[in-house]
Amino acid sequence: MEKRKLSFWQIWNMSFGFLGIQFGFALQGGFMSRIFQTLGADVDSIPGLWVAAPLTGLLVQPIIGYLSDNTWSPKFGRRKPFFLIGAILASTTLFFMPHSPVLWIAAGLLWILDSSINISMEPFRALVADKLPESQRSNGFVIQTLIIGIGTWIASNLPWLVNKLGVSNEAAAGVIPPSVIVAFSIGAFVFITSIIYTLVTTKEDPPQDLEKFLSEKKENRFIPDLIESLKEMPSTMKKLGLIQFFSWFAFFTMWSLSTPALTEHVFNSPKPDVKAYAKLDVDGKELKDEHKNVVFLNDAKEQEYKAKDKVYNNAADLVGSATGIYGLSSMAFALLLSFYTIKNKINRKLIHMLSLILGGLGFIYMFYATPSTLLFSFILIGFSWGSILSMPYAMLSSSVNPKKMGMMMGLFNMFIVIPQIIAALGGINYLYKLIGEAHINAMLLAGISLIIAGICNLLITDKNAISG
Repeated sequence: MEKRKLSFWQIWNMSFGFLGIQFGFALQGGFMSRIFQTLGADVDSIPGLWVAAPLTGLLVQPIIGYLSDNTWSPKFGRRKPFFLIGAILASTTLFFMPHSPVLWIAAGLLWILDSSINISMEPFRALVADKLPESQRSNGFVIQTLIIGIGTWIASNLPWLVNKLGVSNEAAAGVIPPSVIVAFSIGAFVFITSIIYTLVTTKEDPPQDLEKFLSEKKENRFIPDLIESLKEMPSTMKKLGLIQFFSWFAFFTMWSLSTPALTEHVFNSPKPDVKAYAKLDVDGKELKDEHKNVVFLNDAKEQEYKAKDKVYNNAADLVGSATGIYGLSSMAFALLLSFYTIKNKINRKLIHMLSLILGGLGFIYMFYATPSTLLFSFILIGFSWGSILSMPYAMLSSSVNPKKMGMMMGLFNMFIVIPQIIAALGGINYLYKLIGEAHINAMLLAGISLIIAGICNLLITDKNAISG
């Protein structure tokens, strides 16, 4: 039976929770490395501090997809219980994250945060395929991308904005600035309220044959079903997986290293190493007084450190704001596509290929950018981000068994987390140093990876996946 078409606002309401999800992802992607640096991490160790998050996603996403496939409650629905559970966990973690006193606690909270966001996000992807007919799926994923773009832009600018409103972006050595703390608190509030909005405004449809669904549910077993789903993975999904691999390697590189790379190379304002200004113990660690404050060599060194740290924090705020531009341009990309796809079909493959190549060029331009021209890099990156969040899922939803949509979406996200794991475990550091030692070369690596992802779209040949 053909599903009924939904209005723009019905699709908007069912996707609105993505605003909060993207607040979480944008704050995580834009400011976690800043938190890690503040708590004493050196630049080359930062990717490794991210590794727990994608490792957990490798397990969480297929499990959540499987559970939501096999869940139905007349009162709570199919996907909505997972939205709410993830939102509660993620919002709580966002609130406590910038209060981390030491590096290992921040890394542990990042692990919980990323897992919780994925618990909410995965069922949202499946919900579009659940509720929309084939003719509206491109439009559905594009509207999700529009909301994601809004969230990315606003959340990336939050520390800069609250600083302009009078909240300080300076703090003692090893302490997270108040502006970042306030930004994460706002993110926590937006996350939970936007998810609740979708829960209240969206009604899920029961399975078409409820008796058969309940009968099959009793017979389902996760491990056998997982193995069967892996065997059933269509060739289009595998080819999209290759595209996703290079795409997400590029974006993980940006999230983990763009702040140190751009504050150093574009703004000439690297994070000062407190050890160069402080008294050290026999183990080479900075000494602290009874109030846990760093003991500096003298007043002049303390003032020099504070001056350089202030310049770094201002530059980091600007990098965050510039990063938000890719959310804004992805929003414009999605808005244009949403108007077009309401009545027209598109060539998803061609759009995705060109968008990824443009994003790759945006990363490469960072090497030549100035503070005033850096936004052009992120405008181009936004085109690729908008496409990454819509076109692969639209192509995938047209090529897999709808009864296993949640499981397949979860398995598909393996192609998102595996490149991040490889990147975090040394892939970024090894590969960018083949280009040169400067941290900006990590952005060149991201550009090359994204261009490769674009070219890989030539492998997609399924007409149903391409046109929609």
